[in-house]
Amino acid sequence: MGRLKESSPVIPLLLLLFPLLLHHSLTKVLGESESTREGNAQEIHCSRERSRAAWQIIQDYLTPFVERERYQIPNKCRLHPDNDLYRDQEQHKVHVDVYEWKCGYCRKSFNEEKFLDQHFATRHYNLLNTTGTKCLADLCGALHCDFVLMSSKKGKIKCNPAAAAKNRHLCESLANTCFPVSQGPAASRLHEHFLRQFCDAHTCTGKNKPFPRGGKKKSGVFYLAVSILTLMLLPLFYLLVFLHQREKRTGTQVLRRIVKTGKKTKPS
Repeated sequence: MGRLKESSPVIPLLLLLFPLLLHHSLTKVLGESESTREGNAQEIHCSRERSRAAWQIIQDYLTPFVERERYQIPNKCRLHPDNDLYRDQEQHKVHVDVYEWKCGYCRKSFNEEKFLDQHFATRHYNLLNTTGTKCLADLCGALHCDFVLMSSKKGKIKCNPAAAAKNRHLCESLANTCFPVSQGPAASRLHEHFLRQFCDAHTCTGKNKPFPRGGKKKSGVFYLAVSILTLMLLPLFYLLVFLHQREKRTGTQVLRRIVKTGKKTKPS
C-alpha cells in the first residue's frame, strides 16, 4: 500500500507529459518531411531573386528597343524567355491585391510574394525544366543586376577590375549571340545598342553608367496620385458647373418675371 501511494503521483505526471511528447514527435516528423522537400528544392542552384532582377532589366532596358525594331530574339540567345528557368512559375503568379498573391497551379493564397516563392520552391519545384543552362541569374554580371538591386537598397558597389573585364566579355558574347550583325540592319542596330546600353559600363573608371539610352517609361507614384485625384475631383467639378448654370438660369427667369410684373402695373 505504501509503494502504491508513493508511485501514484507519477501517473498524473505522465498524463500531463504525454501530449507534450506527442506534439514533439509530430513536429519532428513533419519538420523532417518539410526539410526533405526543401533539400530537393535546394538542388537547383539558381537564385530566384537575381533571375527576377535580370528579367526585369531585360524588360525595362532592352525589350522596348527590340519591339521597336520588330526583331525576333533567337532561341539560342540566353536572353530568350524560354531560357529563363523560373519563367513559367513567374507567369503562374496571380497578384490579386496588395496583400494577396495566389498560386496559379493550386490556387493557394499568400499575403506576400516571398511566401509564394517559398511555396513554389517546396511544392512545385518538380515543374521546373532544369535541363540545360537556363539560369538567368548567371547573366546578372553582364546585365548589372547588382547596380539595380543595390540602388534600391542605397548601397555602394566596389569595382573589381578582373570582375569588370569578365562581365564585359560575357556582355559582348551576349551581343554577338543575340544580335549577330550578319542578320540584317535591325540586328546590327540592336547589337550596337546592346554594347552601349550594357557593355560600356563594365569598367572601373566610373565614366560610363549602365543604361545610358534609357528604357521603358514608368509612371511614378506622384503621377498616379495626381491621376486618381483628378478622377475623383472631375465629377465634383461638373456638378459645380451644373449647379452654377442652373442657378444662373433660375435667376434669369426670376428677373424676367419681375420685369413682366413691372410692365403690367399701371401708373396711378
